Amino acid sequence: MTASTVSPGSPASPGTPRALAGPRIGLGAWLAFGLILAFLLLFLIVPVGTVIYTAFVNETGALTVGHFANFFGQLVFRESFFNSLGVALASTLFASIIAVPLAYLTVRFEFRGAVLIQTLGVLPLIMPPFVGAVALQLIFGRSGSVNLLLDDWLGFTIPIMDGLVGVTFVESIHYFPFILLNLVAAMRNIDGAMEESALNLGARGWRLFRRVIFPLAMPGYLAGAALVFVKVFDDLGTPLVMGVTNMLAPQAYLRITSVGVDDPLGYVISVIMIAFSILALWLAARVMKGRDYATLQKGGGALQKRRLSAWESVLAYGWIALVLAVTLAPHVGILLMSFAKVWSFSVLPDAYTLEHYATVFSDASGMIGNTLLYCVLAAGLDVVLGTAIAYLILRTRLPARQWLDWLASAALAIPGLVLAIGYLRLFKGVHVPFTDKLVIHSWVLIMLAYAVRRLPYALRSCMAALQQVHVSLEEAAQSLGASRLSTIRRVVVPLMAGGILAGFVTSFITAAVELSATLLLVSTESQAPMSLGIYLYMQSIAGRGPGAALGVLAVVVVGLGTYFSHRFVERSRVTTSTSTKAGA
Repeated sequence: MTASTVSPGSPASPGTPRALAGPRIGLGAWLAFGLILAFLLLFLIVPVGTVIYTAFVNETGALTVGHFANFFGQLVFRESFFNSLGVALASTLFASIIAVPLAYLTVRFEFRGAVLIQTLGVLPLIMPPFVGAVALQLIFGRSGSVNLLLDDWLGFTIPIMDGLVGVTFVESIHYFPFILLNLVAAMRNIDGAMEESALNLGARGWRLFRRVIFPLAMPGYLAGAALVFVKVFDDLGTPLVMGVTNMLAPQAYLRITSVGVDDPLGYVISVIMIAFSILALWLAARVMKGRDYATLQKGGGALQKRRLSAWESVLAYGWIALVLAVTLAPHVGILLMSFAKVWSFSVLPDAYTLEHYATVFSDASGMIGNTLLYCVLAAGLDVVLGTAIAYLILRTRLPARQWLDWLASAALAIPGLVLAIGYLRLFKGVHVPFTDKLVIHSWVLIMLAYAVRRLPYALRSCMAALQQVHVSLEEAAQSLGASRLSTIRRVVVPLMAGGILAGFVTSFITAAVELSATLLLVSTESQAPMSLGIYLYMQSIAGRGPGAALGVLAVVVVGLGTYFSHRFVERSRVTTSTSTKAGA
C-alpha cells in the first residue's frame, strides 16, 4: 500500500485549484521563474556546491577522497563525529519520551491540562537553545539551584549539565515541541472509527496505543523526529556556549576561523553534516513509503474523549507538572539572571539590579537595530519569493516549475554554518559593484543567508494560503477585465494575507536567533545582531547579566511576534473561508 499523503506543492494534488493557465504561458511567468531560479542558484545551490566540490579536490584541482581519509584518520575528528551522532540520536529519543505522552494526553483524553500542553508546544521554541543553556547551567549545573538543594537535603547531586549529557539535555527540552506539534496534528486526523473498532475487539491501554494509534500517527512523528535530529546534529551555538568543542559543528567552525577558509577539513565536516541531514529526512520519507496511513474521515473527534481514571489523572498531571517545570526553567533562569547583581553558589540571586538592561540599551542598541533590519528584509524577501513560487506551482503550467519548490526546500538540509562557509569561499575576493568593499564584509550577505535558510518555512505558509484561495475568485476577476497581475495584486495577495503574515513572522523570529551563520559572516562589531551579542556577552561571567537581558528582549520580540501573528492568521482564516464560499 502507498502513503496517501500528497505534498502540498505537488501538481498532482487532488482538489488543488489549478489554473487559469492555458497553453500559453506569459512573459511575466517566465521572468519570475528566471529571477527566482537565479537567486536560488547564486545564494544556495552554487555556494553549497562549492563546499562539496572543495571537499573532494586537492591542491592541484584533481578529485580525491584523501581529505575524508585524513578526517577519519584523526582521533579528534572521529570522536567529534560519533559525539554529534550520539547527541542527535539521544536528543531525539528523549524529546520523543517527553512529546509522545503529551500528544496522546492532549488528543485522546478529557482533562483540564490540555491548555498547558498547548503552551508547552510553543514555549520552548521562542528561546534559542544557546540562550537557555546558560540559564539551565545556573539551575541544573553542579553548583546550580537544583543541585544545591539536593546536596543540602539528600546529600547527592546530579551532574546533568556536564559535557555531552548537558548538550543532550538542553537540546531535548528545546526541540521536543517539533515532535509534539506534528504528532498532535497527526493524531487528530485519525479516524475515530478505527480506534472504536480496536476497542470493540478488546484492545486497551498500551496495546491500543502501540498497535493502532501510534502506527497511524507515524507520519507526524517521523516528520518531527527527523527535524529534531537535523536541528541537533547541525547545532553550533549550544555546544560552544557550554564549552563542548568535540562535536562536528564546533570543529568545522574552529577549523575555518583558526586555519582559514582554505582548510579542506572544514569542508569535509560540512559535507558530512549535509549528508546526515539529507539522510535523516530521506529515512523519514523512506519509512513511510509503501505504507498506507489514510483514513476514511478526518479527525479523532468522531470518538468521544475518554475521562481519566484516578490513577491516570495522577500520572498525567504529574508528568505535565514535571515537563512544565523543566520547560519553564530556561525562561525563569534567564529572567532572574537579567536582574541578578550576584548569582553564584546560591539557589537564588543574592541581589537584584536594573543595570544590565541599562547596559544593553546603551551599548547594544545597534545590535537591536541590526536585528530588525536584517530580519525584516530577510522575512520580506522570503514571503515575496514564497508567494511567487507558490503561484507559479499552483496557478501555471510552467515547465519545471516544481524544481523551484525542490530547490527552495533544499535549504532545510543545509546548516547555517555550511551556507556561511560556502559564501566565504564563493565570494572570496569579490567586490560590491562600484565600490572597493568586499562582498564578504557586507551586511547584505548576512541578510541573504537569513533569507535562504528561512525560505522553506515561508514557502510552506504561502503554499497553504494559496491552496485555500479558490480559483473561481480569480476567474471572476479576470472575466470582469482585470489582468493577471492586477488579479494577483488585488484578489490573490489580500486573500493570502494570513498565510503571508505567518510566513513573514516565522521567518523573522527564527532569523532573529540565528547564530551559526552569523558567527562567520559578521566581519565588524557594527554589523552584529542580537544573537551574536548574546553569545559574546555570555563568554564571560561579567557579561552574563547584560547577555541575559538581551536574551530576554529577544524572547519578548519572538513571543510578541508569534502571538500577534496567530491573532491575525485566525482572523484571516475566517475572511478567506467566507470569501471562498462566496466564490464557489
